[in-house]
Amino acid sequence: MGKKVVVGMSGGVDSSVAAFLLKQQGYDVIGVTMQIWQDEKNEQIEANGGCCGLSAVDDARRVAGMLDIPYYVMNFKKEFKENVMDYFVEEYLHGRTPNPCIACNRFVKWESLLQRSLSLGADYIATGHYARIDRLSNGRYSLKTSVTSTKDQTYALYNLTQEQLSKTLMPVGEYCKEEIREIAVREGLPVAHKKDSQEICFIPDNDYASFIEKEAGGRVHQKGNFVTKDGIILGQHKGITHYTIGQRKGLNLAMGHPVFVTQIRPDTDEVVIGENEDVFTNELICEHLNFMAVEDISHTYRALVKIRYSHKGEMATLYRIDKDKMRCVFDKPVRAVTPGQAVVFYEDGYILGGGTIVK
Repeated sequence: MGKKVVVGMSGGVDSSVAAFLLKQQGYDVIGVTMQIWQDEKNEQIEANGGCCGLSAVDDARRVAGMLDIPYYVMNFKKEFKENVMDYFVEEYLHGRTPNPCIACNRFVKWESLLQRSLSLGADYIATGHYARIDRLSNGRYSLKTSVTSTKDQTYALYNLTQEQLSKTLMPVGEYCKEEIREIAVREGLPVAHKKDSQEICFIPDNDYASFIEKEAGGRVHQKGNFVTKDGIILGQHKGITHYTIGQRKGLNLAMGHPVFVTQIRPDTDEVVIGENEDVFTNELICEHLNFMAVEDISHTYRALVKIRYSHKGEMATLYRIDKDKMRCVFDKPVRAVTPGQAVVFYEDGYILGGGTIVK
């Protein structure tokens, strides 16, 4: 029998094919779906589906049955609530725009699932992410971009640790999406044509503000002022949790031309409004650094830098300014640098490291 691997099965086509590929490669595969939904009624859980709802369990169980692998549902409700949902709410209350998928990857899908899997005697965990893991000549593990740039998911995985990477398999990273669907069709997997999940799994209606208001227990300030950078009041807004940097729609300001959110000031409940050019900047500061392909960056370093999942990246110079802080100066101005989001540094397709944008 081959080495034992626990595959995180979301009920989608990518993780289903990941399980198939690993079984084909001779691994002893176990399928697991992480139960992360909270204490909703059954019909709410069904409607909220996401990547780990009841329909996900049904689909994953059917796939596991077809592949003839053991299948379990593991309860991670507590870990998900603390590390993802509570974090999401707190970030918005502090005027930042969080990335819950990155937090879920780091603290739930890896930290919690990996530890529980290892305790059950597994050698690895595996996922259906479009990314590749390599061990470099310096002995360190790093993520390499997927063969398909349109689906590459390395950005959302930048803060995995060396220990986690050493115990992870990502077989899907060697394929493009069309090839993964073709494999699923060929093998008769029932999820071959299932759509990708787009929304945040715990906010399926995309109404972030209502979710935050419900979860924050009266800590949301309902109103504040729209202001210019010079402090001139332009009108009233609905509360800072409704806005993010670069936003143009939904401001309801009669300015005669398009205007944008350029800053959020939680201390004064002000949302700063500016012109399109005000949304561009050529530098940022990040903290909570995690390094991957290199042990550290202590000197000036050149890298391709991404400031959001969909960003193609821009060349920049990195400067270490503190034990856990880095300054990033771009060759060309970038749009809507957003506190709370991840910034990820790449070199030759590998992740050097990354951090959380603070300003």
